[in-house]
Amino acid sequence: MLLAAPPGSEAALRAFYVGVLGMTEDPKPPALAARGGCWFSAGSVVLHLGIEEGYRPPPKAHPGIRVTGLDTLAARLTAAGTPVRRDDALPGHHRFHTHDPVGNRLEFLEAAMAS
Repeated sequence: MLLAAPPGSEAALRAFYVGVLGMTEDPKPPALAARGGCWFSAGSVVLHLGIEEGYRPPPKAHPGIRVTGLDTLAARLTAAGTPVRRDDALPGHHRFHTHDPVGNRLEFLEAAMAS
């Protein structure tokens, strides 16, 4: 997945994606590191945040990230001061949306347990 971010936002991105979400920062090859930005991963999720001059977060476009422990993740985000907005409009799933420090919308979802 590729998202964009404004110049100089790498520290805030690291604090959020590594410090709050618990992802690992992956090293960028030197030629790409010179462009700025950050790469993160967790399990099968790979996320690249590229630096974009004049960056404006998209109002609707977002990655959907499947997780286990959705409620625990929501509590961790809330405790870190990052609001979550729950949404029950997708049958068979529990999910919420939130935003990273630069305004990228993120969706986290987990399959609902069958009763």
